[in-house]
Amino acid sequence: MSLDIHFEQLSDARWTELLPLIQQHQVVRLIDCGITEGRCKDISSALGDNPTLTELNLCNNELGDAGMRLLLQGLHSPTCKIQKLSVQNCGLTEAGCGVLPGALRSVPTLRELYLSNNPLGDAGLQLLCDGLLDPQCHIERLQVEYCNLTAASCEPLAAVLRAKREFKELMVSNNDLGDAGVRALCRGLADSASPLESLRLEGCNLTLASCQDLGSIVASKASLCTLELGDNKLGDAGIAKLCPGLLSPSSQLRTLWLWECDITASGCRDLCRVLKAKGSLKELSVAGNAVGDEGAQLLCESLLAPSCHLESLWAKSCGFTAACCQHFSAMLARNTRLLELQLSGNSLGDAGVQQLCQGLGQPGTVLRVLCLGDCEVTNNGCSSLASLLLANHSLCELDLSNNCMSDMGVLQLAESLQQPGCMLEKLVLFDTYWMEDTDNRLRALEESKPSLKIIS
Repeated sequence: MSLDIHFEQLSDARWTELLPLIQQHQVVRLIDCGITEGRCKDISSALGDNPTLTELNLCNNELGDAGMRLLLQGLHSPTCKIQKLSVQNCGLTEAGCGVLPGALRSVPTLRELYLSNNPLGDAGLQLLCDGLLDPQCHIERLQVEYCNLTAASCEPLAAVLRAKREFKELMVSNNDLGDAGVRALCRGLADSASPLESLRLEGCNLTLASCQDLGSIVASKASLCTLELGDNKLGDAGIAKLCPGLLSPSSQLRTLWLWECDITASGCRDLCRVLKAKGSLKELSVAGNAVGDEGAQLLCESLLAPSCHLESLWAKSCGFTAACCQHFSAMLARNTRLLELQLSGNSLGDAGVQQLCQGLGQPGTVLRVLCLGDCEVTNNGCSSLASLLLANHSLCELDLSNNCMSDMGVLQLAESLQQPGCMLEKLVLFDTYWMEDTDNRLRALEESKPSLKIIS
């Protein structure tokens, strides 16, 4: 049983009503509910009084250091069996981290700890690592993103990685770790027997200098499934250094996130070698990289390689034009594995969308999610898509947000959506405006077809 309350400012009466439920439920999520220090003692008591509680999520509440101290005191109860604790953006600072070692020592059942968006700083992180290193602590997943960390935090984290054989996921994105910090982390991972599955290093001020070390970790850690490196200035030279590790026979990476990494068509060519060779890779993001139509053609050719098993491609804002859509069309007509294609933020226009529809209209296509937001689609493009919705039976979600269609284009889509043979389940139309009559038509359509959601 779970107690889920989001974005509700809890009155005293409502809090009194909820307390018995907090003491009974296995999962308690009170997210952005205006909880402050004064109510942390009640929650602390609940941790001891509810031996069935396995997950507590209090993110986006102003607990502060004093409130966190009260909360963590509850972990000392011998009846506390919590496995997952989420306190992102709760006002925990370095001053409140002194209680972490004792808390982590006292609850051997805790496996997941989420502390992002708290200004711990390097000193607070050191205290956290002191607790993580305790033999009674068995944390497997740690999130410390947006925590004001620098390279100085990476040696303590590396020590944890070396010591804890059960460690599976480290999330340290959006901290200024730099190349020196990541080099320390990679040394820790190289010396570690932990079965790390996920490493998130987005927005960490990395350059090509980190890429060879990261490639070596990918090559040496067959357990590593997810590597997120978005928003780092790796460049084509960095991708060239990363790819040998990705191509290693021992690499089993499934998800690779490289959005906004200053990659051009040259770097895309190196990535395509990986796509052609590694059937384990299922999700790739090159969003926000200026790979252009040349890069699009390279990606499409790779997606037709027999050993490419990619299921999700994010290529938002990559500088594509209508000229590349013939390649996407041919690929979509023949590819039997790609389920999600994100092309938003590219100037495809109606001509490009028409070509995409030709490919997706062929028998046997499998794509389920197509995102074409901000692609300069007008009513003419909507006409092509409306016809596609009747011909294609695999597409479940279509995003056309922030395009140039009028009521006429929206109504053409609605006409197809109301047909029994249309399989679409979600149409996303953010930043799209229409008249009241059209709105009434869309609402009536949703009521008549419960399987369909129109989000605007």
